Amino acid sequence: MNTYFDYKAANHYTTYTVKESAELLQFLMTSISGISRTKVKEFLSQRMVYVNNQIVTQYNYPLKPGTIVQVAKNRHKRTIASKMVHVVYEDAFLIVVEKREGILTNALPGDRRNSVKGILDEYVRRQNKSFAVHTVHRLDKGTSGLLLFAKRRDIQQIFVDNWQDIVLDRRYIAVVQGNMEKDAGTVTSWLTDNKMFVTYSSPTDNGGKYAVTHYRTLQRCNGYSLVEFKLETGRKNQIRVHMQDLKHPIVGDYKYGYQNAPQKGSEASNLPQNRIHLHAFRLVFRHPITGEMLKFETSFPKEFTDLLK
Repeated sequence: MNTYFDYKAANHYTTYTVKESAELLQFLMTSISGISRTKVKEFLSQRMVYVNNQIVTQYNYPLKPGTIVQVAKNRHKRTIASKMVHVVYEDAFLIVVEKREGILTNALPGDRRNSVKGILDEYVRRQNKSFAVHTVHRLDKGTSGLLLFAKRRDIQQIFVDNWQDIVLDRRYIAVVQGNMEKDAGTVTSWLTDNKMFVTYSSPTDNGGKYAVTHYRTLQRCNGYSLVEFKLETGRKNQIRVHMQDLKHPIVGDYKYGYQNAPQKGSEASNLPQNRIHLHAFRLVFRHPITGEMLKFETSFPKEFTDLLK
C-alpha cells in the first residue's frame, strides 16, 4: 500500500490520511492550508478528489480514521468523444467501461480503426501524457458489455498471474435461436483455431484450450431463448462456439451457425438482427491493490428483450 501512495503522490496527487471522522469538504478545508469552501467544491465537481482510490464528488461524504484522501494537482479532462465507450468506474489503477457492439477491444498492429483501448489511451493521456491503458481481458467486436483495463502494466500482470483468484464472477446474456431443451447445463470442450482464424470445438483434446461454460435458460419466446452464461474459463469465442455445439447459435452470429430468422408473420421476424446478441452484463473481482470486492452490472440491451416480447 505504501508503495502505491508514494507513487501517486510523487507524480500527480497530494495525499492525506484521515485521523478523525469528518465529512469530506470539512476535512479538505482543514487539511489544505488557506483553501476556500468554493475551491474545495470546485475540486469535487471537477472530479479531482479520490477517497480510497475512487473519485468522490459528494461534499458531505463521510470519512473514517485511516481513510486515504488524494487531490489531483491538475484538473482532469475526463470526457470520451466516442459514443461506443462509457466509463463505469475509474480509480488510480483501473478503468471499467461498457462498450457497445461494433468496436474492437484492441486494434491490430497498423490498424487505424477505432478500438476501446485506443479511445481510453487518448482519454487517460489528457490526465497524464505518460499514461496508456493495458488490456486485462477482451470482448469480441460484435459483443457488448463490461471490460476491464489497468492503468499500469504491473497491475495488468497481477490479473494475468492471479486471474482465478481475483476475478470472482463474469456473466453474459444472449438471445439464441430456438427453444433451449434444458433449463440449465454445462458445456465442455477443447477449442482451437483453424488457418482461417475460426474457432472450432472438439469433445476430446485436440491440442487446443479446455473450455467450460455454464448456462441457465431464463426465457423462451418467439422461437428464441434468453440464456445466461457463467464462464469457468475465458477462451476466444467460447460462448459463441459452445452455443453452436448445442445447435442454438446466438442470434446474429452468422460465423458460428446462425442462419435464419423466425417465419414471416411473427412479430420477432420484423425486429433487427444485425448484431451478435451477446452482452457481458456482470463483472465481479477483488481490487488487486486494496483487496476490495467490486461488482458491476449493466442492464440487458433493449434489442434482446424486444425479440422475446
